[in-house]
Amino acid sequence: MNFSFSEDQVLLRNSVRAALDEQCTPAHVRAMADDARGYSETLWSEMAKLGWLGLPFAEEQGGAGLGLVELALVLEEMGRAAYPGPYFASVVLGGLGIQLGGSAAQQERWPPAIASGQARASAALLEDALDWDPASTTATATKAGDGWRLSGLKRFVPWAHVADVVLVPARAPEGVSLFLVDPRAAGVTLTPMIGIDLSNRWSEIRLDGVTVPADALVGRAGDAGGLLDALLRRAAVGASAEMLGAARRCLDMSVGYVKVREQFGQLIGSFQAIRHRCAEMLMEVENCHSAVYYAAWALTAGAGDASAAASICKSYVSEAARKVCGDAIQVHGGIGFTWEYDLHLYFKRAKALEPLYGDAAHHREQIVRGQVLHSDK
Repeated sequence: MNFSFSEDQVLLRNSVRAALDEQCTPAHVRAMADDARGYSETLWSEMAKLGWLGLPFAEEQGGAGLGLVELALVLEEMGRAAYPGPYFASVVLGGLGIQLGGSAAQQERWPPAIASGQARASAALLEDALDWDPASTTATATKAGDGWRLSGLKRFVPWAHVADVVLVPARAPEGVSLFLVDPRAAGVTLTPMIGIDLSNRWSEIRLDGVTVPADALVGRAGDAGGLLDALLRRAAVGASAEMLGAARRCLDMSVGYVKVREQFGQLIGSFQAIRHRCAEMLMEVENCHSAVYYAAWALTAGAGDASAAASICKSYVSEAARKVCGDAIQVHGGIGFTWEYDLHLYFKRAKALEPLYGDAAHHREQIVRGQVLHSDK
């Protein structure tokens, strides 16, 4: 692995940052928290024109054919800006899920539509048990003529209220299977769920005998466990990239603040305790950076330690990014936790993503399980 970004990757990162600095200001983030849909269609269309929505999709699908490292670069910048919108849900959860296991017809329909900005997608991966293991799926799928009938309850489905399609795991007689569901179909009920991060939207999805056609099945019936594991690893690394961006933004704000804030007639950046705190924050951010981009590279390259790298990444970044953002509030003092100051936007993004797609405890258990399996071979 080359630990330096290529010229094209640096150009991508800089162009994404410049666009978000201009069009996704803190004022925009705050405005979208009060918006019914929660995101800007104008910015979404601009993302499609810039190629961000099709970044990981093949060129024949209207995408750029790039890997997870480039996708992580974009997600880091979105975390840095606290971007409010369904990018992660559409591109990472929905898009990569279909790319990993979709049929030729499904891949011909959905990735191009997502890449062009004409469709939005999501995935309903969590239920009442709040267990990320696909084996814990309790939603049911029964045969209904040539198609299927789905029933069950899904929690914390991101941006389902604007999605055109949602990937829904359900337990069929053959085992856990994955289906494409129209969230506006008969029998589907969406209920908003309010989280700490008001720049993101989640819904509860209740499926009450929802009928889907045979071609809504992703892959083979009973064979979705491996696909969901692969998708969760990518989602964990993508969420970590956003958390890295939020932590880096908080670090930058802290360093800028201590250079101008005076106390007792001195800049607080001259106090040893503040210097130590900022140095520790920098160390955590750089460690997060290494964990995110190695895991993204490993998944793209199919490295032997890709699964472990993804779990190491999420387990470390979940705690470190939240700590950095919390330390930034401490460095700022009283102003740091006021509503008018922007620091809480990034802290809430990191805190909201901490448990999603597996928290630190979940991924440490995955690491241990992987080591036990490896030692048994």
